[in-house]
Amino acid sequence: MEQAYQKYTQEDQAMWQMLFQRQMAQLPAIASRMYLEGIEKVGFRAEHIPNFNNETNPRLRQLAGWEVEVVPGLIPQPDFFRLLSNRKFPASTWLRTPAQLDYLEEPDMFHDTFGHVPLLTHQPFCDFVEDLSRIALRFIDLPEAIVQISRLYWYTVEFGLIEEAGQLKIYGGGILSSAGESVYCLSDKIPKLPFDVRTILATPFHIDRFQEHYFVINSYEQLYRSTPDIEEFLSESYLVGK
Repeated sequence: MEQAYQKYTQEDQAMWQMLFQRQMAQLPAIASRMYLEGIEKVGFRAEHIPNFNNETNPRLRQLAGWEVEVVPGLIPQPDFFRLLSNRKFPASTWLRTPAQLDYLEEPDMFHDTFGHVPLLTHQPFCDFVEDLSRIALRFIDLPEAIVQISRLYWYTVEFGLIEEAGQLKIYGGGILSSAGESVYCLSDKIPKLPFDVRTILATPFHIDRFQEHYFVINSYEQLYRSTPDIEEFLSESYLVGK
C-alpha cells in the first residue's frame, strides 16, 4: 500500500496541525528526552502531515534502519510482528475527524506516526521492538503466549513510562498521542510499578479506557536487556517437554 499523500484534504492537514500543536504544548515537559529528540530528527512539523516516501522513511532508514510500512488499519498479529521483526513499523494513513477527536476505536495515523515513529530513531528502543517481535513469531501458534507478549508490548511500546534524571517521563506511543492520558498517567494517584517482565506478562490491560497502572523502566537499554528473560520464561511455560 501507498500513503497517497495527494488525497489528504485541507481538513486533514488542519486536524494534524491541531493535534500536533495540542500535544507539543504539553509534551516538552513530560515526554522522554529521546522521544523529543526523535521528533526533530525525523522532521515532524505542525504545518503538514508527514510524507512517508519523501521525508519520513529516508530519515528513518539513515538513522536506525527502520521505515514506516502503510497498512489498512489493524492487521493480524502474525503480519504485525513480521513487519516489526523486519524493521518496518505498520502505520495507517487515515486521520481522525473532529467527531473522533479524543476517542478512536482503532489507531489512526496520528497515533501511529506522532506517537511511535520518533522513538524509532533511538537504537536501543528499536532493538527491543525487533527482538520482542522475533520472540512473538517463535510463539505465534501459541495463543496464550501471544497474549502475554501483547501485554509486554502494551505496557512498554504503547503505555510505558521511563525515569529520566529522577523524573517520570512518557515514552509509550498510546500516551504520547493522547491529550488526556498524557496528563492522567503522571498523576500521583495512579500507581507506577517498577518494570518487571514476569509481572507484566501476568497483567491484563484495558483497550477502552485509561490504564489503572503503568510500568516504569530506568533506561531503554533495560528494555532490550529484558528480552532473554522474556524468551526464557515463555520457553519454560510453553515449550518444555514439547
